[in-house]
Amino acid sequence: MSWTRTRTEGSAVPTIGVLALQGDVREHVRMLQEAGARATAVRRPAELEAVDGLVIPGGESTTMWKLAETFDMLEPMRMRIKEGMPAYGSCAGMIMLADRIEDGVPGQQTVGGIDMVVRRNAFGRQVDSFEEDLDFAGQRVHAVFIRAPWVETVGADVDVLGRCEPGDRIVAVRQGPLLATSFHPELTGDARVHRYFVDMLREL
Repeated sequence: MSWTRTRTEGSAVPTIGVLALQGDVREHVRMLQEAGARATAVRRPAELEAVDGLVIPGGESTTMWKLAETFDMLEPMRMRIKEGMPAYGSCAGMIMLADRIEDGVPGQQTVGGIDMVVRRNAFGRQVDSFEEDLDFAGQRVHAVFIRAPWVETVGADVDVLGRCEPGDRIVAVRQGPLLATSFHPELTGDARVHRYFVDMLREL
């Protein structure tokens, strides 16, 4: 089922799935609902076919990749994204949406879709987690970084939506219907990043 077909058959309220293999699933569901979308957990290909967009939450990217293979979700996610389904990845979800990764484990695969190189665990280990206020798409937001990646390089079609210190690192990007952040907006109680994603779906 393509994005166009889903939207024309559905209502003005998009239905967004949250990949429920690992990570902050309930928190993302709550933020999506606050942002004006219907939200549902997605674990199987048939559930993926029923949604207008997908959130890939944080977690551990290598575990998420292996679970996606176990649940036969990796290829279906790749196909839906190639068809134009909007998707948003936070932290490990950013890694999953990257076309290329640095410091991954041998053989690590991604869903892909965003023309960028992401460095896994770039900001350090769990003990190096931090919070910072930063500009995201013209808004000042509070960002939570937990074993977070950063973006090393982006392609010409990728818009940089946010940077942070140290080093003015790229931590938020968009390419067409795909959005990714290094940080966890679902942990702040502020639904503006999720609202930005919901508005993306409504504009397409």
